[in-house]
Amino acid sequence: MTAAEPGHSTVPVIAGVDLGGTKIQAVVLRNEEVVGSARVLTPQTGDPGDVIDAIVETIRTSLEAARATEPDLGGIGIGTPGEVDAKAGAVLLAANVPGFSERVELGRLVSSQLGNANVTVGNDVNVGVLGEYERGAGRPYENLLGVWSGTGVGGGLIIEGQLYDGRGAAGEFGHLVVKPGGLHCSCGRRGCVEAYAGRVSMERRARQLVKRGQKTDLFHIMEKHERTRLSSGVFARALEQGDKMAKKLIAEAAWALGIGMASAQNLLDLEAIIVGGGLGDRLGQPFVDQIVEQMTPHLFAQEPPVVLGTELRDLSGAVGAAVLAGG
Repeated sequence: MTAAEPGHSTVPVIAGVDLGGTKIQAVVLRNEEVVGSARVLTPQTGDPGDVIDAIVETIRTSLEAARATEPDLGGIGIGTPGEVDAKAGAVLLAANVPGFSERVELGRLVSSQLGNANVTVGNDVNVGVLGEYERGAGRPYENLLGVWSGTGVGGGLIIEGQLYDGRGAAGEFGHLVVKPGGLHCSCGRRGCVEAYAGRVSMERRARQLVKRGQKTDLFHIMEKHERTRLSSGVFARALEQGDKMAKKLIAEAAWALGIGMASAQNLLDLEAIIVGGGLGDRLGQPFVDQIVEQMTPHLFAQEPPVVLGTELRDLSGAVGAAVLAGG
C-alpha cells in the first residue's frame, strides 16, 4: 500500500453545493466535519453551462482546501431551486437561476466533469432544512418548519424526524397567500409570501417606489459594493444607515413571513420554526424578532413554537446537500 502524502487523508469526502440565484456555496465534509469550502457568484449570462462550470469550480476549490482530490469524492449533493427530478438528477423551472427555466441535467453534467462521481440532487430549501435538522439548530426537534427567505422564499418540513415532501411539492411556504389580490408574485399569482419577502420581489418594489419619487440609498449602496442586485447584504447595510425604504420593505417581509408562519403553526402544531436564507442569515435575530412579533397575535394554541435562526448560517444548504449525498 502506498503511503498517503503528508497532510492528505485517504478517508473519502462528500461535497455539498447550495445553488442559488446570487451565489453558489460548496463545502467538503470528512467524517461529518466541514474541512473545505468555497463560494462564487452565480453567473448571470443565462447560459446554464456557465452555472455548471461555476459549480464544478467551487467543488474543486473546496477539495483543494480540504487537501483532497477528485478520486477522494464519495459523492456530491446539490441543493437547487426549481422542480427537481431526483431520480434523473435534473431540475427545471428554477426561474431564479439564470438559464435554468428549462430542464437542466444537473447531476449528469456536474458528474461528467468530476470523474463521474455520484451526484444526488434535491430541492435547495429541503436540503437546507435537512442540514439544520441533522447538524444545526434543528437537532433538538422532531417536528419543525424551515423558512428560507432569500432570492425567493422556500420552506421545508421535518415531520416525526423525516423530511416530508408530500407528492413532491410539499413545503412551498413562499406561495402561501397572505393577502388575496395583493402584490404580484413570481409564480404569476397575487399576495404570496414571496411577493413581500423574496429579495427579487423586494427589489422590484423598491424600484417602483423610487419611480414614484421616494428616496433611498439602497441602489447607491448596491453600486458602491459592485453588486448588480439588491442583495441581502445591501439591505443589511441600508438598515444600519437607517434607510426608511429599507425599513419599510423589511417590515413588510416580516409581516408576510409572520402571517404565513402563524397559519402553518395553526395547522401543524410544530415544535420549532427555523428562519434561514440570505435575508434570514444576514439580518439575524432582530429580523427573527420582527417576524415573531407579527406571528404571535395570530396563533391559536397557547404554546408557541420556538422560532430561531440557523446555526450553520449560509452553509446550511451546502451541508444539507452533503448530508443528502451521505456525508
